[in-house]
Amino acid sequence: MGDEIERMRALCMALPEASEKVSHGEPAWFVRRRMFVMFADRHHDDRVGFWCAAPPGVQEALVDGERYFRPPYVGHRGWLGVYLDVPVDWEETAEVVEDAYRTIAPKSLSAQLPQR
Repeated sequence: MGDEIERMRALCMALPEASEKVSHGEPAWFVRRRMFVMFADRHHDDRVGFWCAAPPGVQEALVDGERYFRPPYVGHRGWLGVYLDVPVDWEETAEVVEDAYRTIAPKSLSAQLPQR
């Protein structure tokens, strides 16, 4: 699982003012002390993935039980779960991570990212 953590770390830490610390026993990424992504290595079940903030409506649009899921504890707030123990499209995953960042980060930091 080290490769998935390293790839997630690279995606998250490339974002302006992102920081990493352990939260609830897992690596998590923050922007100005607000979490936007949390790695989930068998945290609630026997699957490997991550939980992230998501813009309104994204969770409902993407949850399919195969690649995307509603994570425990934060799912009711619209967060999205993404499995990493299936074939991963890392370009799509980068977009999900960036959307999570944009959802949490101050507008001044989000504005530093290229528009899609």
